[in-house]
Amino acid sequence: MKLSLNQQHKNILAKKHWIFDMDGTLTIGVHDFDMMRSELGLASGSDILGTVQAMPPQQAAPMWEKINALESYFASLAKPMPGAYELLEHLQNKGANLGILTRNVMPAAIQTLTICNLDGFFTPQDILDRASCEPKPDPAGIQLLLAQWGAKTSDSVMVGDYLFDLEAGRAAAVSTVHIDTSAQYPWPQMTDWGINHLNQLIDS
Repeated sequence: MKLSLNQQHKNILAKKHWIFDMDGTLTIGVHDFDMMRSELGLASGSDILGTVQAMPPQQAAPMWEKINALESYFASLAKPMPGAYELLEHLQNKGANLGILTRNVMPAAIQTLTICNLDGFFTPQDILDRASCEPKPDPAGIQLLLAQWGAKTSDSVMVGDYLFDLEAGRAAAVSTVHIDTSAQYPWPQMTDWGINHLNQLIDS
């Protein structure tokens, strides 16, 4: 059931430039990060990418190979988030710009989108992986997409399921939408709108 919208929500729905996290946002989250940390020998709760990036290159190289292999494995399990196709189709029909900002590597991102039948909504230059820019929570990816589109921050939205997505959106001065299927919304200070289903972003 769709809830009544306040003016802030209506303003977000009217925006023309939409950037999405991928895993857990447009797709059902399947990544087992605890298992990944265990496979990599990293401390519980550590930022996987940040930890490996801080390693000397010789130490990091085999870790990146393991990470890429794990990401490919999880991509093979990908399923679309309920409402993802309908939302992207709706936004595309409205003429909105659509982008992906993921901390994954590009082959895994493309594999995931293709398996979920969402790849047709995004042009290659509008899919940014961790090698395209500094990964979230850095706002660089959002800023790069907005520059490509000639978009204003005031007319742009970042949609994600995790704190890093919301922090990146805040730092880039765009609206932030937190999708949390449990409807807990643990980061209200970073969130302009919390939703538990993507169909809440389809304005009728």
